[in-house]
Amino acid sequence: QVQVVESGGGLVKAGGSLRLSCVAAGTGFTVNSLGWYRQAPGKERELVASITRGLKTNYAEAAQGRFTISRDNAKNTITLQMNSLKPEDTAVYYCKADLGVYKISYWGQGTQVTVSS
Repeated sequence: QVQVVESGGGLVKAGGSLRLSCVAAGTGFTVNSLGWYRQAPGKERELVASITRGLKTNYAEAAQGRFTISRDNAKNTITLQMNSLKPEDTAVYYCKADLGVYKISYWGQGTQVTVSS
């Protein structure tokens, strides 16, 4: 059974930092791309950052220069270091893992990030 589990959300003041972690466990398949997405109230879910198995990264424009995604292939984990947080970063952050040759997507339950002004 595949489990994608996020941790590390919370409440922080504007300008502060948070670190999110995600582990894709029990896969039995090759974990291809891993990524962070977020969904704010009343908005669609959007990509924040992703990283391939070969450690190629992709960032949304809003995350460029402030967020850093990293990956440990041996542990099937990724982290998202978020600095200089803004109130508009407030959202539920979801981890997505693409598994196997067909790159089937599995989502975590999400972790809340709240940035106060």
